[in-house]
Amino acid sequence: MMIDYNNKVFAKIKELGILDDDKMNFIIEKLQEKSDTNIDKIIKQYYIIDQEEYAKIKSEIINVPYKNLVDEEIEKEILKTLPQNLSENYKMIVFAKDNNVLSVGMVDPENFSAIEAMEFLAHKNNYNIKYFIISEASFNSAYHKIEDIKEEVGEVLDYAKEKFEDINLDEDALETQELGEVIRTAPVTKIVSVIIKHAVDGRASDIHIEPVGRKSVVRFRIDGKLHNSIILPIYIHNALITRVKVMANMKIDETRIPQDGRIRIKVKRSKEEKRIDFRVSTLPLIDYEKVVMRILSTPDSVPQFEDLGFIGLSKKVVEEGIQKSHGMFLVTGPTGSGKSFTLFTALNKVNAENINISTLEDPVEYNIERVNQSQIKPEVGFTFASGLRSLLRQDPDVVMVGEIRDNETAELAVHAALTGHLVLSTLHTNNALGAIPRLMDMKIEPFLLASTLNLVIAQRLVRKICENCIYEIKAPQTMIDKVNPILESLPETAFYGKFKKGDGLKFYEGKGCNRCGGTGYKGRIAIVEVILLDKKLKDIISNGANIADFNKAMKESGYINMMQDGIIKAMNGITTVEEVISVTNEE
Repeated sequence: MMIDYNNKVFAKIKELGILDDDKMNFIIEKLQEKSDTNIDKIIKQYYIIDQEEYAKIKSEIINVPYKNLVDEEIEKEILKTLPQNLSENYKMIVFAKDNNVLSVGMVDPENFSAIEAMEFLAHKNNYNIKYFIISEASFNSAYHKIEDIKEEVGEVLDYAKEKFEDINLDEDALETQELGEVIRTAPVTKIVSVIIKHAVDGRASDIHIEPVGRKSVVRFRIDGKLHNSIILPIYIHNALITRVKVMANMKIDETRIPQDGRIRIKVKRSKEEKRIDFRVSTLPLIDYEKVVMRILSTPDSVPQFEDLGFIGLSKKVVEEGIQKSHGMFLVTGPTGSGKSFTLFTALNKVNAENINISTLEDPVEYNIERVNQSQIKPEVGFTFASGLRSLLRQDPDVVMVGEIRDNETAELAVHAALTGHLVLSTLHTNNALGAIPRLMDMKIEPFLLASTLNLVIAQRLVRKICENCIYEIKAPQTMIDKVNPILESLPETAFYGKFKKGDGLKFYEGKGCNRCGGTGYKGRIAIVEVILLDKKLKDIISNGANIADFNKAMKESGYINMMQDGIIKAMNGITTVEEVISVTNEE
């Protein structure tokens, strides 16, 4: 049965011609690895086909009509026809009701347990059912409309008011009030739980809980921008901060100095539980404390370089660089530019049973199977430098150092690369070329740098245009005059996708829709510059790394800088020119 289903789906994909030969061959390889593998899992795990497109394909295979609910306006009462636990557990949603006929969207219409539960509900309430297949994106879009952070918090806020309106959890009060009750009380636990849940569901990267006047404001950072989520009365603020401190194993009676901690929770999604880590930081303000929680969520599937923003020539260069058995693989950029995720992807590329990989991180953000991951602790003398010495006695093939911060770490990393190890790390520089003088400032001899440095990446994150509401715009002449010279100077090998050298310029934006929360953007992607050091570039480094000579050699080799990569992405409708200019700080 499984083989027959896989063959039908594969044949349909081939008939439609939506994948190139490389991706088709990749699917074949994965199916051959295990005979009982479901092709659906491969498509989902490796992001091979757009969710909506794949739901349409499955619709034809299993003969169940397809429905897109992403922008569907659905009354909340209709959504609540199906109990929330059943909806979440079986990933099905009631999206329409016509007299006694319910229209039910299912991610997996062949889940007989789900159908049995739905039929029981229908029989009990005298409903008739029409089934539709929907994508996970459709399910999530509709399911989130059942929940409303303001409604959920509002349900417990009245009770919380009685508890905390007259309580001031200042330093003196902490000595006399029963903090146990504050911490364990249902309203506070519920409110923090709801805030965390909505942040995770909303793809937030950070949660900010901060006092603003006489209010406690909760903001989520989504796609790099902060958005107000909910505004709470100030009397609940200290109780929320205390609850977060308890979850993060911080000192609840210490409000005078900043504290750092970590929270690890499991979030249930369908029948699976996903572990999510939060890096927590508190900061004392004038009257209250502020807390920020960074959400560290390991992705459901293994990311590919192309998913991160390494497309065309940059993808080819990076994949070539990571296959080398020894040398240094460096990623540069400011905090929050996605460096850790790029290293995470690179480690997954080389991760295998016959490879010993060890890391030193601050903090450990993403857990990787078969990788020995260590958290540095400077307070007890476990630094990047001392940890790297120990790792080199652990017989590693690949070493990942979270950041090269000082001369000693740089020297040890170069030594490791020189003695047959592949070393991955990050540096804080403005561009890829800046990594070379930065390492030389750390007292690394030019000839050693030339012998060990394989590849340097610089990156920034830009917001992606929402695929659901993208449209072509007429750009002002000033923008056209700025973009044209950037593209004309590039070789043909730099171009990819639907936009080729010599094509007329096309500019895109997002109108704003339900899917992107009206912003016109959904998700982020890296704009990158990559230097793969060939013999010519290594010779220039050995001779003192003259920057003028280096720039000339890179231009001759077809090097693309970050701005150029971003403009090509904008011409392909991936991001906007405004985003690229903003992130690269170009005037």
